[in-house]
Amino acid sequence: MELPDLGKHCCESTCKQLDFLPFKCDACKDVFCKNHFTYDQHKCKFAYKKDVQVPVCPMCNNPIPLRKGEKPDIVVGEHRARNCQPDSAHGKQKIFKNRCVKAGCKKKELIKVVCDHCQENFCIKHRHPVDHDCKGGVRILSKAG
Repeated sequence: MELPDLGKHCCESTCKQLDFLPFKCDACKDVFCKNHFTYDQHKCKFAYKKDVQVPVCPMCNNPIPLRKGEKPDIVVGEHRARNCQPDSAHGKQKIFKNRCVKAGCKKKELIKVVCDHCQENFCIKHRHPVDHDCKGGVRILSKAG
């Protein structure tokens, strides 16, 4: 028994394969098989509307506008040659800059870990008052509490 309404044929002129799980192109609205569903594979004429790239300059971290048909590598190269001003402060930002103030400890944390009693910054290992000999005026009996 044949099921004539089941599946769709690929719209690629060289293919016309019957596919039971076809892909619909979001740019040209045609139906394609798994071998021709990308813009490049079926040479979509409306791909420029959907396939938008905005390159970012690696020196100054600014987006570079592109016109239709321009290659991103060439445009970024021209930008770097003409008016690119490297941002040295942006390029070398420190991530781990919250240094532990416990004597002898050189660890740095991503976020501040401030003691509630003495208001000093510590690493995870020394965050509890007992671990850093807290001078915040709170009497601590044991490590458990």
